[in-house]
Amino acid sequence: MTKPIKESRVLGIDPGIRTGTKCAALDETGKFLGYFKIFQVQNPADAYKQINEAIDKFDIQIVAIGNGTGSAEVQSLVAKVLSENYADADVKYTVVDESGASVYSASPVATEEFPELDLTIRGAISMGRRLQDPLAELVKIDPKSIGVGLYQHDVNQKKLAEQLDEVVSGVVNRVGVNLNTASYMLLKYVSGINLSLAKKIVKYRDEHGKIKSREDLKKISGLGPKAFEQCAGFLKIPESAEILDNTWVHPENYAVAREILPFVREKKSIPSQTKQNLLQKYGVGETTFDDIIDELQKPNRDARDGYPAPIMQKGVLSFEDLKVGMKVTGKIKNVVDFGAFVDIGLHETALIHVSELSDKFVSDPMEIVKVGDVKEFTIIALDRERERISLSLKTNAKPKSETNGTGTKKIVVKKTRSGPQAPSDGMKYNPFASLLKR
Repeated sequence: MTKPIKESRVLGIDPGIRTGTKCAALDETGKFLGYFKIFQVQNPADAYKQINEAIDKFDIQIVAIGNGTGSAEVQSLVAKVLSENYADADVKYTVVDESGASVYSASPVATEEFPELDLTIRGAISMGRRLQDPLAELVKIDPKSIGVGLYQHDVNQKKLAEQLDEVVSGVVNRVGVNLNTASYMLLKYVSGINLSLAKKIVKYRDEHGKIKSREDLKKISGLGPKAFEQCAGFLKIPESAEILDNTWVHPENYAVAREILPFVREKKSIPSQTKQNLLQKYGVGETTFDDIIDELQKPNRDARDGYPAPIMQKGVLSFEDLKVGMKVTGKIKNVVDFGAFVDIGLHETALIHVSELSDKFVSDPMEIVKVGDVKEFTIIALDRERERISLSLKTNAKPKSETNGTGTKKIVVKKTRSGPQAPSDGMKYNPFASLLKR
């Protein structure tokens, strides 16, 4: 449900050090324009020149950098290019989670999309597209490959796969699908459509051109009345002459929607008696009637618009820039029993302990935060030796007195040949305490 960045030309970057960093330019629709490779560590001057030329040549508006090995060096380089050459232009960069990108690069889907391109270039294309439309890109990957939890390998894999597919299907149906641009990987998650039928829809589109209306769906072999009834409301067609084809309104409710439309256009409320007459005439429920009005009042809305957008940056932040008490914007990367890990745009991931998530007592971190949330945090502790960052969401967040990154007193354990000894302060030491506690 990450908010997409629409109508932007993107430079997708898949960082690497030894084998180089792969860069791919994409237009507003995600169409591949060209690629090049840089070596930001071995030849920073040439890398600087190539990125600068690419931004200018392809009219790039956003640079999407993967968060893998070498990401910090690429971010520094891109930030330097932007500050020195595009200070007045609205060109920014952001960091994209590259979980599962390698799985996509070697998949049959990627091979089908870009048969002539190398695996590494496909990864860079995926980085850019994940920014433009995260949902459309992520459905090409098995959800298990994205990393859905610490214990995902310990549970029944069949049940996990079923549950994940159900979640993905729910998200796709909630957002809706543009019938003329969606891949078969996205279409297969729509209610009433399986993989075989999704491929038939794409094949029909390729042979006959853009689908002009929802009624045209009935011409596709294998898409019977039942499947049409289930899927039609989730498939939007912006090119259709029937404006209702680009809304959530189901074809079976078009008649009542057409009677409601004049009131909506004139911004008038529907008289109570008229409403009752329409409910009785078309046999629709009051909830459905109200939903139709809401949809007609806000056509073309995206269900993801209310969710946080990726964090856009101009400059680069380093660990040395951080200070206790500083406010930073971060994105939740993972939620665990003891808190959550937060991406604040550095190579180092910050941690917010469960006790710092709220002013009230929190037993389960998932009550407060979830993966993908973007929030403003306060830095309460920095351990510069081990490069650890502790955050807080409390209203009056207080800095920790210690600087070991957790706010707890450091205990020095002397090591001998026979193993660790008890600390000098008399506390009982158990090297497996944390495991036993969990």
